[in-house]
Amino acid sequence: MAADRRSKADTLALRQRLISSSCRLFFPEDPVKIVRAQGQYMYDEQGAEYIDCINNVAHVGHCHPVVVRAAHEQNQVLNTNSRYLHDNIVDYAQRLSETLPEPLCVFYFLNSGSEANDLALRLARHYTGHQDVVVLDHAYHGHLSSLIDISPYKFRNLDGQKEWVHVAPLPDTYRGPYREDHPNPAVAYANEVKRVVSSAQEKGRKIAAFFAESLPSVGGQIIPPAGYFSQVAEHIHKAGGVFVADEIQVGFGRVGKHFWAFQLQGKDFVPDIVTMGKSIGNGHPVACVATTQPVARAFEATGVEYFNTFGGSPVSCAVGLAVLNVLEKEQLQAHATSVGSFLMELLRQQKIKHPIVGDVRGVGLFIGVDLIKDEATRTPATEEAAYLVSSPCLLSAVSHIPSSPPPRSQESQGFGMVGWHGRKQIPSSAYSFISQYPGGAFPVQ
Repeated sequence: MAADRRSKADTLALRQRLISSSCRLFFPEDPVKIVRAQGQYMYDEQGAEYIDCINNVAHVGHCHPVVVRAAHEQNQVLNTNSRYLHDNIVDYAQRLSETLPEPLCVFYFLNSGSEANDLALRLARHYTGHQDVVVLDHAYHGHLSSLIDISPYKFRNLDGQKEWVHVAPLPDTYRGPYREDHPNPAVAYANEVKRVVSSAQEKGRKIAAFFAESLPSVGGQIIPPAGYFSQVAEHIHKAGGVFVADEIQVGFGRVGKHFWAFQLQGKDFVPDIVTMGKSIGNGHPVACVATTQPVARAFEATGVEYFNTFGGSPVSCAVGLAVLNVLEKEQLQAHATSVGSFLMELLRQQKIKHPIVGDVRGVGLFIGVDLIKDEATRTPATEEAAYLVSSPCLLSAVSHIPSSPPPRSQESQGFGMVGWHGRKQIPSSAYSFISQYPGGAFPVQ
């Protein structure tokens, strides 16, 4: 194609002229032009190969042939909206129901995680008759106006906090008020939610929902203490609200031990609503909301139809089914456990060698490294983290915490190469910082 022959400089010039600067690039000083990908590897226009440790969408690997074939074959037959009776949508809903607790048995299909969370908010408000939402500090739930309003990560830089939004402390046992030496951090952090709810009620507010990522990602790759969600759900239910588990970044086997990250909280905990997106289509725009019969029936009682033009289309559901098939056939949930453990060990070795690494935390292939200036105070090494993510090494970070969310088909050999670069002298000054943090994508020379 002609675009493949366009120089990187020409592509950048066109983007700067035609695309809003609000739509940011990675490494804006020297963007990487990626032209193709396969499995865990990405390739630039010069043919340089990168190990992809940042992508949170290509769940079973870039351009997986089973997924590509499923989309292509269904596109050749039919792609239309979900108002027509079709097997794919019910087959996909059935397969998803088999992965979830039994009460979560009604499904809505959409195109993006933002759409899913927006619908979850509507469902919660219709079911409870209430308006207000409790969220965790630093949370991000999507780019729609309704979701910016419940995302402290965004609204603090925009219009500020709405009166119907209430923010509870992040259950961070490394940096928060209740740390790893606290006798029961789950109860302590849940009591903070109880305090926030009580404060809202004293002002005459009524709680519709508690929204939380099952593992807060934008908030810093946080692993909530076991039992925290059950305690929070008890307080929220007493206030007449529902619990919404945002699994958009962390679900679908990424944590290894379980298919859903909320299951890390124990088998007795069941959210009222679960949202999913990003990885479930492996790059195809697919999203879903799962909820209970009572919540769905309350929404249906309004008499207002819910229709999404492309959500639940035959092609989208064929892709979703293909992703589930690959996860099962290639045993990628177990793979996430084994490869994640391998990477965690590499990172712990770096923690021993480098005082800047304050904490290595994660489960499966949800992993973060907390960079610090001082071990006693745990002061965030924000500048150092900014340096890492601005360098020609594909990393994502939140302030001081580089994160590594690779495709679930990532191989341990690739991470071994990452670890090798972390232990050896690298001639190129562009890669010299790797010794501080070995988790990221870099050209394989």
